[in-house]
Amino acid sequence: MIRLTGQLICQTEDQTRMVARYLPKHVALSRAEPGCLSFDVKVTDNPLIWQVDEAFTDQAAFNAHQQRGAASEWGRQTAGLQRAFTVTQV
Repeated sequence: MIRLTGQLICQTEDQTRMVARYLPKHVALSRAEPGCLSFDVKVTDNPLIWQVDEAFTDQAAFNAHQQRGAASEWGRQTAGLQRAFTVTQV
């Protein structure tokens, strides 16, 4: 199993609004992907920081998710946001 955990960090309130706009579709598409075990993104006590927790069955499923996400509207709109993620194999 592959786990990703960490934070998506916005610098401005405009970026936070953009994340909130594109996130629901990204979450729905991610959860529907083959091999997705869990996929959660939630705003923290700091409204500029989002907690991200994902789990996929294997490296191939995780890689497919990363590729799909990067090519999606979500990926294009959030490409410039800071990401502080850790990926581990369990």
